[in-house]
Order: sequence, then C-alpha cells, then structure tokens
Amino acid sequence: MTNNEDQFNPDNLENLDDVIQFNESDLQDADANDENVEEETMTITVAEYNDLKGKLAQAEDRGLRALAELENYRARTNRLQQEERKYASIDLARAILPALDNLALALTIKDPENNGQAVMTGVKMVYDDFLAILERNGIKKIDALHQPFDPNFHESISTMPSADYPPNTVIYEVKAGFTLHERVVRAAQVVISVAPTDATATQE
Repeated sequence: MTNNEDQFNPDNLENLDDVIQFNESDLQDADANDENVEEETMTITVAEYNDLKGKLAQAEDRGLRALAELENYRARTNRLQQEERKYASIDLARAILPALDNLALALTIKDPENNGQAVMTGVKMVYDDFLAILERNGIKKIDALHQPFDPNFHESISTMPSADYPPNTVIYEVKAGFTLHERVVRAAQVVISVAPTDATATQE
C-alpha cells in the first residue's frame, strides 16, 4: 500500500492538471524530436553522395573565385581613384601655361639703356613665383635647353646648323614644356642642332 500511496495521493489532486499538462508537453516535444530526426535522416546512394560532394566543391570554388574577383575589383577601383586624384590638376596646368608663356616672352625683351630694369626684375619675380606655384602642385618645367633631344619630352619645330653643340642637341627653347608627376602636360617646343655639313648638303 505504501507504493500505491506514493503513486496517488488525494491531497495532490489540485496539481493533477499540472502533471497532465507536463506529460502532454513532454509527448509533444518527443513527437517534434521524432519528426526532426525523420527530416534530417535520409538514405542516399554512393553515387548520389559523390554527386552532392562534387557540387559542394564546385560551389565552394565559385565562392572563392567570386571573392578573388571582388578583391581585384576593389584594388583596381582604388588604383583608378588614386590616379584620378593624382592628375586632377592637369586641366589647371594647361589653362595656366599660356599666361606663363607671356611672362617668359616679356623676359626676352632687350633693354640696352637699362631703362626697364625694374619692370624686368618684377616680371622675373612673377615668373619665378609662377614656377614655384606649379611645382608645389606637382607641375615641373622640363629641362630642355642644351640637353640631348628626347622625343618623349621635346617637340622639334626646326633645326639649325651648329658647330658648338653635337647634333640633336636642343639649342633654343621656343616654349617650355611641363610634366605633372610622370605625365607630360606639354612637350617643350625646341630647335635642335644639326652638323654644319649636313645642313649645307640639305640646302644644296
């Protein structure tokens, strides 16, 4: 009787609903677990397994390729943006150069009586300031005068016989050339030397 009393006690009848509810909940959880097991467990053939394994490997490979392409795209975009920022002043440089040409032309005016020395000094100061401003922005004057002719930086507009300089030497600079970092904004327009005998043969 002791066992029966332990199993059923009238004093605990008020908690009987709780007991029943608890047991029903347990049954529901058990059913749910059984359903999950049925959904997760399936039988496939070796051929199907190998096929799925191959498709998974292909998907992983495509994913890795997509990531690599994305990284390449980002790197390429960053390079293009950096280059655009680097050469953003090229239009400004081309707009300023005609004014610089006028200043350079004014510096070539001869003044035998020294009457315009103050003006010349002022123009020279402006010219030097102009060059300094350009250089601070990455724009540098090409060193052309008395240098060997270089088609990458010089544009020959004429030749002149000369016994003082080797052939293909820049002996006169008509217009200065400039670079923006490593890129040529404008090639220097120059006159280059030729040997006197070559010049004579050409004239004949």
